[in-house]
Amino acid sequence: MLNIVLFGPPGAGKGTQSENLISKYKLIHLSTGDLLRAERKAGTPLGTKANQYIEKGELVPDEVVIGMIENKIKEFQSPNGFIFDGFPRTVPQAKALDELLKRNNTAISGMIALEVEHDELVKRLLNRGKDSGRADDQDVNIIKNRIDVYNRETLPVADFYKSQQKFSAIDGIGSVEDIFKLISVAIDRFSVV
Repeated sequence: MLNIVLFGPPGAGKGTQSENLISKYKLIHLSTGDLLRAERKAGTPLGTKANQYIEKGELVPDEVVIGMIENKIKEFQSPNGFIFDGFPRTVPQAKALDELLKRNNTAISGMIALEVEHDELVKRLLNRGKDSGRADDQDVNIIKNRIDVYNRETLPVADFYKSQQKFSAIDGIGSVEDIFKLISVAIDRFSVV
């Protein structure tokens, strides 16, 4: 089973590249952002709780996200693998994901980290906000807070996977096709190991 963590700050291009990876590798996409937005839209208790954090640009508590991911993994029988987009966001989440996958007789194959400069991220998110209508992509202060939270709380997850020799950094600037080729080369190396 091929299990990939697609990693990077908000606006790095994870959603765009996820679509290509799903198509090529037949993976099941698990985007915590999409799952949380669906919960918020449905007005579930989970969505209401998550909304309190998301509106401030803060991370949703680990126990909420981990439980949601576990429920989603259990929905699928014999998948080719999963692509985790926006998860894990903290080292405790990464450890919990390792344990969760171990209980299901699998593991993370590798982390693909899209690296993009701060100013480019802000520009991308503001442009996305114009098209998507997402309030969190239309306010520069919220965007900057999201990037700061990523750098402070999420970036250490990269070291967790580096220590397991499961990390590959990819330059997130360039054409979608060129970036995807680099990602594919890294994933193919993970699947050979």
